[in-house]
Amino acid sequence: MDLRMLRCGLWVIAGCLVMSVQGATPVPPQTAPRLPLKTVFQGESKLQAVVAKAERENWRNLPIGERTARVAREFVGTPYLNYTLEVDDRIESPVANLKAMDCWTFYENSLALARLLRYKPGPYRPEDLLQMVEIERYRNGICTGSYLSRMHHLEEVFADNQRRGYATNITSRIPGAERMKREIHEMTVQWRAYRYLRANPALIEPMGKIEAQVSNLPVYQVPKSKVRAAEKYLQSGDICAITTNDKNGYTSHVGLIIKLKDRAYFTHATSDYDKGRMAVIDRPISDYVNSMSKHEGIIVCRPNDIPPSSLWQKQATR
Repeated sequence: MDLRMLRCGLWVIAGCLVMSVQGATPVPPQTAPRLPLKTVFQGESKLQAVVAKAERENWRNLPIGERTARVAREFVGTPYLNYTLEVDDRIESPVANLKAMDCWTFYENSLALARLLRYKPGPYRPEDLLQMVEIERYRNGICTGSYLSRMHHLEEVFADNQRRGYATNITSRIPGAERMKREIHEMTVQWRAYRYLRANPALIEPMGKIEAQVSNLPVYQVPKSKVRAAEKYLQSGDICAITTNDKNGYTSHVGLIIKLKDRAYFTHATSDYDKGRMAVIDRPISDYVNSMSKHEGIIVCRPNDIPPSSLWQKQATR
C-alpha cells in the first residue's frame, strides 16, 4: 500500500472517531495501578488472543454494540467467580480478571476491550484494559484509591456514564416502560458481605449517603410482561440489567444483548449450576426474565465509544 494512502486512511479513521463522540467528556489520563499488577490483572494471554482475532477480523470498524458482542462471545465458557473486585482491605484499584468473571465484570470486560480497540492503536498492555475498566466503573471515570469512588449500583453507573456522554439509558424510550421508586439499602444492610466495608466500618455511613442519592435517581424499567414486545428495540451490545422484587435494590443481575435474527438473546456470567457456572449465551431476554418470579423486568443502557486517544494522530504522522 502507498504510504500516503496509509497515512490518509489513518487520518480518516481518527476523524471518524472524533466525529462519533462529539460532546463526550475527555477520557482521564491513564494512571498506574495502585496495587501490584499481578493483584489487579489476570489473563494476559486471553487479552492478547482476543486482540489478535479482533485485528485479523477488523472488529475496530464495527459499531460499538457489534464490537462488544464479538468480544463477549470470546468470553463465553469463562468460569463464574463472585467478588472478583474485592482484592484488598483498604486500597481501591481498577481490577480485571479475564480468567473468571461475575455478571458485572463479564459486561465490563467485554465493553472495555471493545472500546480499547477504537480508543488507541495497539499493541495493548493490561494497563490499557484497566484504564477502560476505570472509566466505566468509577465516578467521573477516576479511581481515587477510595472504595467509595467505585460505583456499586448499576443505576448510578448508567447515570454517570450518560452524563459524560459515554452511554444512553434507553429504557424510558421503550414502549411500556414504567418509573420505579426504591429506597436503596443493599450495601449498608449487607455490609458484612463486602471485604472493604468489613475492614473499615467507617465507610458504611458515607455509603448510606451514596445509596440515598441512588434512591433519588430517575429509574425506569420495562416490566417483564412487556419485554417480548421490547426486543425489537434492543441491539447487540446493549447492557441489560434485570430488575428485582427485592425492595432494597433495583437490580439483581446484568448481562449483554446479542441479536440473533429477530430475537434479543441474553448473554451473561451465571452462577447457576445447571448452566455450568460460567459465561453463556442464554435464551431470549423475554424468556429469561419471565423464567423466575424474583425478576420484575429489565433496564437497558446503550454504550457509546469514547473520545479517541491522540496516539492515533501520532501513528498517522509516523
